[in-house]
Amino acid sequence: MTSREQQNQQAILNSASYTLAELDTEFLGRDDLRPVRMQLELLKPEKLLTEQQIHSTIVVFGGTQIVEREEAKRRLEAVREESAQSPQDATLQRKVARAERRLAKAGYYEAACQFGKLVSSACQINGECDYVITTGGGPGIMEAANRGAYEAGCKSVGLNITLPSEQFPNPYITPELCFQFHYFAMRKMHFLLRARALVVFPGGFGTLDELFDALTLRQTNRMQAIPIVLFGRDYWQQVIDFQFLADEGVIADEHLELFNFAETPEEAWDTIRQFHQQASSSKP
Repeated sequence: MTSREQQNQQAILNSASYTLAELDTEFLGRDDLRPVRMQLELLKPEKLLTEQQIHSTIVVFGGTQIVEREEAKRRLEAVREESAQSPQDATLQRKVARAERRLAKAGYYEAACQFGKLVSSACQINGECDYVITTGGGPGIMEAANRGAYEAGCKSVGLNITLPSEQFPNPYITPELCFQFHYFAMRKMHFLLRARALVVFPGGFGTLDELFDALTLRQTNRMQAIPIVLFGRDYWQQVIDFQFLADEGVIADEHLELFNFAETPEEAWDTIRQFHQQASSSKP
């Protein structure tokens, strides 16, 4: 073989076309390969959750900015000190007000942690994995719910998403049950495929998006019947005037029965248990 032929052979071995398709990340990242990537994001978690014997889940949503009380106090003190240096700065005064409101909601972090612990302790017995706490895997309320399961010595699931700003999974998720998604649609599907309940704590756009996605699917009977529990009546009734929607005729009165309110972890858990007990007793 001549040196020219040897060079050409090496070029062949180094060419992207010669790389196995499954190992060619540049090829898999092409726009026209999007259907394949979406299929992989559907299949991978489905297979691994099945292998881990995750039979059913309870999904917990809520804001990333609602943190444990000591952290909320620390953040408030930091912005107060900053504001004290420029007391006439309206932007800094606004930061203080917002930090005060986040501190006022620190109890929701504690409640989400207690809820995760309560459900996990009651449902993960003798290796069975029912009603496994599942979150978006990030900070805030998601961290709290995963933390509750972790402190109970139980499994929990985290469905993380790649975002323009870096996001890391919280440290309380079961490592074998933490997944990373590129597509919001696939992530949403996995939230609801095994869900036996949805508990929604105060949050922002992302929380509202996930709540209304589930409400729409329930409203149209496109998913299994599950209880949807809104944690914190005062918050949710200010954020969304559900009664107004019914009064205006844009939703049916019976659609107000698609969700319940809860104020404590125990009340949320009782609502979920009663829902499924009634569903079981009504079966022929």
